[in-house]
Amino acid sequence: MLLFALLFFSLVAQACSASQPTTHPHQPQQQKTEQGTKNIFILAGQSNMAGRGGVVNDTVTGIATWDGVVPPECRPNPSILRLSADLTWIEAREPLHADIDAKKTNGIGPGMAFAKAILVANRSGASGVIGLVPCAVGGTNITHWARGSFLYNQMIRRAKAALNNGGTIRALLWYQGESDTANREDAKSYKNRVETFFGDVRLDLQSPALPIIQVALASGEEAAFIDIVREAQLGVDFLNVRTVDAKGLPLEPDGLHLTTPAQVRLGQMLAAAYLQFLPSSSTTGTSDAPRTLSNFVSNLVIFLLLKICSITIS
Repeated sequence: MLLFALLFFSLVAQACSASQPTTHPHQPQQQKTEQGTKNIFILAGQSNMAGRGGVVNDTVTGIATWDGVVPPECRPNPSILRLSADLTWIEAREPLHADIDAKKTNGIGPGMAFAKAILVANRSGASGVIGLVPCAVGGTNITHWARGSFLYNQMIRRAKAALNNGGTIRALLWYQGESDTANREDAKSYKNRVETFFGDVRLDLQSPALPIIQVALASGEEAAFIDIVREAQLGVDFLNVRTVDAKGLPLEPDGLHLTTPAQVRLGQMLAAAYLQFLPSSSTTGTSDAPRTLSNFVSNLVIFLLLKICSITIS
């Protein structure tokens, strides 16, 4: 109990002082590269985040192939980097997850369109080099992302490695849940599991107010339970968590994966959601991202109480 109390007051102190996005502890917060500040974004979830735009399954052979079509919004840019599987920064090119979701055929996802839209905005917290950290793996249930699992540990390891040469983790982009529509139990447990996941990520990255942008499902493996998962996603009410709804975006013939144009649109929607966290000098108004400290403390207390209860019960 004392450990949780100390953790609680430590995180509140961090929130009161700044609640800034995660930076490397040995680097100044505004660490510069040759091209400017490196803004790092984690891409995690399952196949629609990894990208299946343009991927077609041969009905005879069952072999999936990518058509190789890269729209202008997803073409390489020297200011957009990707952390490779061997933890090296390289110029980002589609498919972003080719060496991460390596057992599947990857195509266009939302990552490049997101990064391009952020660069075009050219706002504080969005200007400079964009560093994308692909972590998504197709066909994964939310339980595969629980703290301590291989995928979770790999994501945290890659996120921390991304900070080695300076930069700031600006946000987690999360698109997952199709696999949790396969049965009622998983669907009904989704809200608690995803909220625990968000809290764990923030704790392990030492960023209590890290912006998280999740995608509400456009499709699922079992139609009967999609609405339960979507309701859970739309019902998350955490500090600095926003939800972008993919429902209605066009799907590939498999009825599960977003098409290339849909992925481009989704990337732009994710960018618009992220930009709402940032100060704006436009006449349209300023960011509504700041929330009161009391809301932050409430969310944090609930999360820590859930942790305490889970340990006590176990």
